Amino acid sequence: MKIVYIYTAILEVGGVDRILTQKANYLAEKMGHEVYVITDSQAGKPTTFPLSPLVKHIDLDVDFDQQYRHGLLLRTWYYFTLMREYKKRLKAKLMELRPDVTITVLGREMDFLMKIKDGSRKVGESHIAKQFCRNFHLLEQRSFPYPMIARHWRRKQEKAVAKLDELVLLTEHDRESWQDAKEGVVIPNAVAFYPNESSTLNRKRCITVGRFTEQKGYDLLIQAWSLVAKKHPDWVIDCYGQGDKSHFQKLIEEQGLQQQVRLHEASATIMQEYLDSSIYVMSSRFEGFGLVLVEAMACGVPCVSFDCPHGPSDIITDGEDGLLVKHLDVEALAQSICKMIENEEMRKAMGAAAKRNVARYKEECIMQRWEELFKKGSKRVVKG
Repeated sequence: MKIVYIYTAILEVGGVDRILTQKANYLAEKMGHEVYVITDSQAGKPTTFPLSPLVKHIDLDVDFDQQYRHGLLLRTWYYFTLMREYKKRLKAKLMELRPDVTITVLGREMDFLMKIKDGSRKVGESHIAKQFCRNFHLLEQRSFPYPMIARHWRRKQEKAVAKLDELVLLTEHDRESWQDAKEGVVIPNAVAFYPNESSTLNRKRCITVGRFTEQKGYDLLIQAWSLVAKKHPDWVIDCYGQGDKSHFQKLIEEQGLQQQVRLHEASATIMQEYLDSSIYVMSSRFEGFGLVLVEAMACGVPCVSFDCPHGPSDIITDGEDGLLVKHLDVEALAQSICKMIENEEMRKAMGAAAKRNVARYKEECIMQRWEELFKKGSKRVVKG
């Protein structure tokens, strides 16, 4: 089959960029499909994760970043000008390729994708809980006219999604929130590694991985760790990710936690960092899935996580392979971290269970579901 992924640019470490690259490579190398990745704003920069030589990467060279250098009115003019060019170039490329399946991650092409009559089935995949899609919630928190703009774009997105042939979600909870979707299919993300070895869980070290943004709740984690440090000052937590760390570093200094909470750039050897840790902590305000939990568990590391929307409750079986905490309850998060620290036997039992339980997210298991979707279409919900 000829399969096309549409994405803005593969420039981020982790997240959708890594998942998309992983899937495209697997479909081309292991399943023999003809796979294309079409970006719009790669701008000659190398992809963060290497694409297989069998995957054809096409960049449309539409610089959407230039709109962000201006105020609202001029930015709006730039946006619609760039969108006209993007629509023209993407339509021409799809009509040339004539793919069997075209996949969108619900990006800006949603406005016109279904109008392109290239003969392909149009499949959407969402990587974040619906209410947080495309950061509309941040616009809603700003002053007039941004909430009106957010509501307008939400309505447009819902109408566009309703026209897709299939919509793939990461969790059952999120599938239920997309009631307008023609076909809602749940296929979770696959873990990129499942090492033979496991963490010894003996080091006095916790880990968390994710961009330094509002979503990941590092401010909440720092508050929780101020409580943990009072009982266990010899334990540390290492935080890995991209983004501006200055705000969070200031919070760490205000709490006097410079020796206990350490901020790092995203790691190219993150599997080893998991293996060198004893507990994974997730303090996210929201998630699409929480693949970092699966990665940690694949390394035999038990997790302590907010039960945020959505993903952790699909992955963690509370009390068996990790601990789920009431959403945004900082004190409860600290208590659960301390519980995991203080009970070595429980920690090791949960770590072993975690490794067993996430075998269901191995790449070959998850990619077989995509193969079935591509070849047979979707007439049922595939649960994670």
